[in-house]
Amino acid sequence: MAGLGDLVGMMRDFGAMRQRAAEVQADLGRQTVEGSAGGGMVTATVNGRQELIGLKIDPEIVDHEDVALLEEMIKGAVAQAMVKARDLQREAMSKLIGDLPIPPGLLEMFSQ
Repeated sequence: MAGLGDLVGMMRDFGAMRQRAAEVQADLGRQTVEGSAGGGMVTATVNGRQELIGLKIDPEIVDHEDVALLEEMIKGAVAQAMVKARDLQREAMSKLIGDLPIPPGLLEMFSQ
């Protein structure tokens, strides 16, 4: 029955953990990371919630004859920023749950 008691204790703490998760998500929304491509000619800014919040393009690389290159640089910069944002989110959520044995899928509930 000790396992059942642990489960009841976890359920009791669930509300507090959910509140803390909301605070972590709000904090992640304020943190930003950048990814760049083309030697810094394209820079994407993403927040810790993996939302694209900024995109800068050096006017010198805008070539109407080669839009495909610009599109590739944009995708590369955004992808790099998203990886950094996921790392930021994973780190924040790891701090939240600590060493708790979290069942598969439960951590994603806190990440939304």
